[in-house]
Amino acid sequence: MTTSEPASLEARRDGVVLAGEASAGDGEPILLLHGLTATRRYVVHGSSVLERAGHPVLAYDARGHGASSPAGGPEAYTYDELVRDAVAVLDAAGVGRVSVAGQSMGAATAVALALAHPERVRALALVTPAHLGRPSADLARWDRLAAGLEEGGPEGFLAAMEPLTLDERWRESVRTVILQRIARHEHPDAVAAALRGIPRTAAFDGLEALSGIAGPTLVVGSRDGADPDHPLAVAQEYARRIPGARLVVEDEGESPLAWRGGALSKAILELVDGA
Repeated sequence: MTTSEPASLEARRDGVVLAGEASAGDGEPILLLHGLTATRRYVVHGSSVLERAGHPVLAYDARGHGASSPAGGPEAYTYDELVRDAVAVLDAAGVGRVSVAGQSMGAATAVALALAHPERVRALALVTPAHLGRPSADLARWDRLAAGLEEGGPEGFLAAMEPLTLDERWRESVRTVILQRIARHEHPDAVAAALRGIPRTAAFDGLEALSGIAGPTLVVGSRDGADPDHPLAVAQEYARRIPGARLVVEDEGESPLAWRGGALSKAILELVDGA
């Protein structure tokens, strides 16, 4: 099946403009939610597997990220607001019920969306979750990253991340991706505000809340040597607590499944088509 270029998608809520895109298709719609400091490109990394399979795919930049508008100070960046934004995007697209694939911050948002609006969520693909259902225990790190971005742009952000603790074989490619990803934001000060705000909030009330998720769920973990910021133990805990959830992890020595857009999309497709 050939795919056409996606149409632009825009949702407005409380003065915030959420910029995104939507592809056409006759299958079940899929919503993509990216991570903190990323953009809509960094969920399936440009793969068109889902669109070629006939699924309408909705993707947008979170508030303050990518081409979306700033929302204000750090207090405007909370998981509650991210959930309301997701609902606004679904409403703008005219989509009632959707399968959701979210990475990191997007995974936490997807869980919060499924708990608050179960009627809107058909299935969940939670990619490298890290959120424990409470504010971050290391707020100083997030504030340091925000200051690095404000003071030095992408290079300042990367410098604030150093030293990278992942396996040496991945470090240079990860540094390159970080610089490219941060450079995509039209409002870097808004991303800095999000770095200060989001980690101070909780998407749901502790890991115990995960037992309330209903519907097919896929959890995608990654091994700690390649992605220590998204511990495999957290993905395993999500899979243990969510009823019927399935966990997939790359084989030892492989690059993380979460980094490989085509392979990740095929895993999401299997979930959605089997839901």
